[in-house]
Amino acid sequence: MVADAVESLVITSILTYLFLIGSFLLGVVLIAHILLQKHSPSGTMAWLLAIVLMPYVGVPLYLLLGGRKLRREAAQKGRLGLDTSAAIPDEQACITDRLLRSYGIPGAEVGHRLRLCTTGEQTFTELAELIDSAEKSIHISTFIFRPDPVGRLILGKLAEKAAAGVSVRLLMDGVGSLHTRPRHLRELTEAGGKVAWFMPVLHRPFRGRSNLRNHRKIVVVDHRVVLGGGTNIGAEYIGPTPLSGRWRDLAFVLEGPTVRHWEEVFCRDWEFASGQTPARPPEKVHTAETAGSAVAQFVPSGPDMEGDALYDAILSMIFAAKRRLWVVTPYFVPDEPLCQALMLAARRGVDVRILLPHRSNHLLPDIVRGNWLRDIQQAGGLILLCHGAMMHAKAMVMDQEAAVLGSANMDIRSLFFGYESAMFLYSHNEVARTADWIEHLAANCQCGIGPAGLARSLGESVVRLAAPLL
Repeated sequence: MVADAVESLVITSILTYLFLIGSFLLGVVLIAHILLQKHSPSGTMAWLLAIVLMPYVGVPLYLLLGGRKLRREAAQKGRLGLDTSAAIPDEQACITDRLLRSYGIPGAEVGHRLRLCTTGEQTFTELAELIDSAEKSIHISTFIFRPDPVGRLILGKLAEKAAAGVSVRLLMDGVGSLHTRPRHLRELTEAGGKVAWFMPVLHRPFRGRSNLRNHRKIVVVDHRVVLGGGTNIGAEYIGPTPLSGRWRDLAFVLEGPTVRHWEEVFCRDWEFASGQTPARPPEKVHTAETAGSAVAQFVPSGPDMEGDALYDAILSMIFAAKRRLWVVTPYFVPDEPLCQALMLAARRGVDVRILLPHRSNHLLPDIVRGNWLRDIQQAGGLILLCHGAMMHAKAMVMDQEAAVLGSANMDIRSLFFGYESAMFLYSHNEVARTADWIEHLAANCQCGIGPAGLARSLGESVVRLAAPLL
């Protein structure tokens, strides 16, 4: 018995020693990986402290959430290969356009027609009419697809088109559409339509990161028109009739040459998620009859791309603003450089406005935003809080020079971790129309954010420390 006890003690000691050695080596590897990921300094320090001080919590969290760029997955998706031949000449491009070109983003192109969709009913009508008009293909990418009455209406239309021989593909995010299961989509798949989930929650080890989500909203019909913006598919976002409490959002319908870029990104995402290769869009997607005068530039961002083009362009626009810098976002969790840039813009006399919901659908962003908003307000910026239904729109206007519409929130997750899609507009009419919409939205907002008491200030400061880990 003594010999057995000694043998058991020796084995336990060896296993413990091996576990400690393995844990130390894993910690070294993760620390090296963190340093190579190019997080912000605050994000890097937060992860290092979490791993060193709370290894049994920090290591699993980092393995699950920590990666920011997926180089292997990016290689599998391949280069986007977006055509840049039709871009306006460099000497005619504005500074933001030229900055984006340096990241390999196709330059702005002329010849677009744009319609803003400012209500859920209008967006539903545009989506339904686009589906009804389809003759060749319908490609839909969305973060959330609800299997509710509105989702079923859209599914019915898609199934009808699939049964008629139209190529229908529906791509949903694995987390955003977690509760949408294959049985909910049976009508579409039995009619010949195809569905796929981007990075499902349950995946093979190291197949992806659970925090890297496809947040893009892209609908492309017949390679000729795109419906984009920030709107998901579900009753709280869109519907055929008004609904009490429906979220306020912003979408757009775009015709013109850059539609092919939107569809190329959809095709790459679809190929990555499903393993299937859809037909690529033709080189020309507009005709003389549909072309307009709007100047637009498609800007994708995400873990599959080199650099952070969208973030850098936004930061550059804040520094370049001379008269106004208006931001509409449902969640405001910036990093320090973005917040500092907004404060400096306000201090030099730029009309800085941050328009947000008074209370969003997520508690943590509402808590953490307080310190930043008060700093910007103290510097001279105007904070506008929308009461009533949730405000989910994403937009930005800089002077008369540029407007940005798309899926990205003004937060760390969207700008550094999410797969996003944005449209930059450089023509004065489109910038003015976006500014008019923001002014209309702001007319019913509360001006200013109140001071925080000691308890709230402490809570905001504590949550702010964790912001880089979100």
